[in-house]
Amino acid sequence: MAGKKTENEMLTYKGKPLMRKGNQIYYGNPEDKYIVYLEVQEDTELIGLKVSTLVNVQLQTTAVPGKERVIKKAERESLYEALDLGEYWLTEELAGE
Repeated sequence: MAGKKTENEMLTYKGKPLMRKGNQIYYGNPEDKYIVYLEVQEDTELIGLKVSTLVNVQLQTTAVPGKERVIKKAERESLYEALDLGEYWLTEELAGE
């Protein structure tokens, strides 16, 4: 039988941390040079569940403060598409270091 998850365990996606606060999601290790920021702009209810229908995705650098930290940005029609794109961007940038 699987054990219960403790509060200290962090959710991960493809081995990188995934943190959520409200409609904002951060993906990637904060100690790395780049992270992905996702913001759910719109959602709809489908069979009793909230489903994201518009998500902003940004690749950001952790080295620069303020608005200058955005490297790339896009909009996607689902959370999966946004996270998939963000993971691709993040992997490419971290591999290029």
